[in-house]
Amino acid sequence: MSITGEALIGGLAVKGKGSNFKAWNPNEGKHMEPAFHMVDADQIDAACRLAGEAFDTFRATTDEERATFLETVAAEIMAIGDALIERAMAETGLPRVRLEGERGRTCNQLKLFADLLREGSYRDVRIDSALPERTPPRPDLRYRLIGVGPVAVFAASNFPLAFSVAGGDTASAFAAGCPVVLKAHSAHPGTSELVARAVVKAVQQCGLPAGVFALLTGTGNGIGQTLVAHPAIQAVGFTGSRSGGTALMAVAAARPQPIPVYAEMSSINPVFLLPGALTARGAEIATQFAASLTMGVGQFCTNPGLVLGIAGPEFDAFAHAAAAALGGVAAGTMLTPGIAGSYQAGVATLAQQDCVKTLALAEQQEGKGGPALFVTSGESFLTEKALHGEVFGPASLLVACRDVAEMRKVTEHLEGQLTATLQLEEADLDAAHSLLPVLERKVGRILANGFPTGVEVSTAMVHGGPFPATADGRSTSVGTGAILRFLRPVCYQNLPQPLLPEALRDGNPLAIWRRRDGVLGKD
Repeated sequence: MSITGEALIGGLAVKGKGSNFKAWNPNEGKHMEPAFHMVDADQIDAACRLAGEAFDTFRATTDEERATFLETVAAEIMAIGDALIERAMAETGLPRVRLEGERGRTCNQLKLFADLLREGSYRDVRIDSALPERTPPRPDLRYRLIGVGPVAVFAASNFPLAFSVAGGDTASAFAAGCPVVLKAHSAHPGTSELVARAVVKAVQQCGLPAGVFALLTGTGNGIGQTLVAHPAIQAVGFTGSRSGGTALMAVAAARPQPIPVYAEMSSINPVFLLPGALTARGAEIATQFAASLTMGVGQFCTNPGLVLGIAGPEFDAFAHAAAAALGGVAAGTMLTPGIAGSYQAGVATLAQQDCVKTLALAEQQEGKGGPALFVTSGESFLTEKALHGEVFGPASLLVACRDVAEMRKVTEHLEGQLTATLQLEEADLDAAHSLLPVLERKVGRILANGFPTGVEVSTAMVHGGPFPATADGRSTSVGTGAILRFLRPVCYQNLPQPLLPEALRDGNPLAIWRRRDGVLGKD
């Protein structure tokens, strides 16, 4: 499967009509062949119109047909073989073992949604049988979820497979019966084209309309804004910066028909070092923290960018041990020169704050990110907004609080987060109880005695949180719950059986709950 630099629209390779650009090899510091062609407004319009035309046919497919389609996509990705891994390594600087694992995760989440479709509960079928003898009579009411329509998906820079062309947003949209128009990330366009060709091949093999999937190529903000503004698009999945996500939210809100944007944007993922845990295993936690912080050169949305503890000898010992562990970690190649530049600017901003002390700071090299560790007081964190922002990379800020009460006060002042982690022992349960109500309001996932840089793709996972962690804190972009972003409810009142969707007809095994006289029970 060769890379041509073309977009894929209507099942065909299409040369973009805009200017050209090339992928960048961060390890070798040079551009790569071939040149990619930017799509123009007419080509974006064509992709969106085809998606709109394909929607009714695609959403009318059976759960089994869509499950087979998702599994076919996974099989076609694996069939690309080593060429996919090698191109992704060249475009991102990520190591082979990481990318092979990410490819496995990508295929497994496609299969997870296939399993969900076959199980059927995602439709949330509800039936309230008619009660003609009641005063007033109750009509026959039947409820299910259906796909919202074509979805615009934006590939992420830091996960070229799992959050990209066939990643979680695309998989969950397909499972919901929604066509996808995908904006490839300009940092890994060759990787994106390879995977997109696998998706197109699966579309063809499964006999689906060609408009079910399109790949758009290009750089800058114009393509994304034009895509989100198109009237055929009914929802957006985005992973990236806060500025990028909020810009798309503004476009979506300004449409004649506003649409939801599910954007994952910004999180510093606080870690709480409770006193008993620091006393019992402070040095061990410090080593684990350093490993989590620097994994993947810190380029994870769940990186532990903030650590809160109670000021004292134990916290000082933790800070010293963490700084020592980070001192042995060399600067690593970051995904793009832009990401490296932003990281270095963020580190410099922290280092220049009068209320911040630098504990560890590796030499920052062009295109690379070295670990950085800083410490401040709880009082300073509460008053200095400059300390609250995300620094995307292997940097973290320690906050020495006077007591648990001040720790809770700091927590109240945090923005919405993807995760929060409690390092605790049995003696810390009362402190943890005092923090939990605040954390439940602030974050999407609460961990105990671990680190957040590992997101299991499963039924119960939540990868989301209140703004600005995500645009809509009621959603998740990982796990089977991700499908709910691209579904909406429809109620059918007194429709004859032949007109009802099959899942809502009498005797269908999916219609497992009925409500009679206010009593909920199995049919």
